Amino acid sequence: MATYQVDTEQHGELNCWRITSDRAELLIAQQGAQVLSYQRIGEPPLLWLSDQAIFRQGKSVRAGVPVCWPWFGNLQRNPQSVQNMFQGEQAPAHGLARGRDWQLLGMEESGNNLLIEFTLPEAQGELPGWPHDVELKLRMELGDQLQLTLTSYNLGNTNVTLSQALHSYFAVSDVRQVQVEGVDGLGYIETLADWEQRQQQGNLAFTGETDRIYLNAPQQLAIVDPHWNRRITLQASGSRSAVIWNPWTDRAQELPDMADDGWQRMLCIETANVWDDVVELKPGASHSLSVTIGSEAL
Repeated sequence: MATYQVDTEQHGELNCWRITSDRAELLIAQQGAQVLSYQRIGEPPLLWLSDQAIFRQGKSVRAGVPVCWPWFGNLQRNPQSVQNMFQGEQAPAHGLARGRDWQLLGMEESGNNLLIEFTLPEAQGELPGWPHDVELKLRMELGDQLQLTLTSYNLGNTNVTLSQALHSYFAVSDVRQVQVEGVDGLGYIETLADWEQRQQQGNLAFTGETDRIYLNAPQQLAIVDPHWNRRITLQASGSRSAVIWNPWTDRAQELPDMADDGWQRMLCIETANVWDDVVELKPGASHSLSVTIGSEAL
């Protein structure tokens, strides 16, 4: 039976919990119900926390797994049905959920795992410019792996359409040395070339700035990291799209919360519902987006 220790911590302006067991350590911020870091004992981190992260209220931390909801990225790049849900003037990138404090519903042990559940009460009609009634919950399960499940339940009497992502920042030894398995043959949107649709040949290796939306992605993807002798595994459900991002040199220098060379140590693979994979919830319907993060030796 695993035992878990929970400590409260303050990082800058943010309330956080550090959860440790004999197997792993997890750091979570109340703001955004955001996992900030995840590491197995005796191994390099699985989820990356920027050395220059800014812990400020209302600003998502460049780390771990920000929750993008009820839209992903630039709202104007979303399908019209997602844009129509928003009635405000300024639409922040990646939605309204990641810069707000969530409510911790509880932590409980289940067998050898620890279950942690958060909710965002404001999603029930109180998000500025987004007047819809959705029960939004994020469930974390910490054991040999880390599973995150984001569930949206439409409590209102009209349809709700949303895009979303579990925007995971993975820690790598050197992004120039790693490859992503599972994308061979997939169609993708090349956002850096006027949103052209292209097709992937072989594994994905990194030689420059990367920002791609992979379509009809398989449930399992992996990051092969020879220097750290490991394969990070991602098992997704409720998703047909994956966003892969690395800012490389020039873009990293523009980011105040990333070291100039920070791009070398991170790689985002975002389990998402975007592009033609958006979620439409009829009244009374729910949808769960989930990713399980683990690793294995090469």
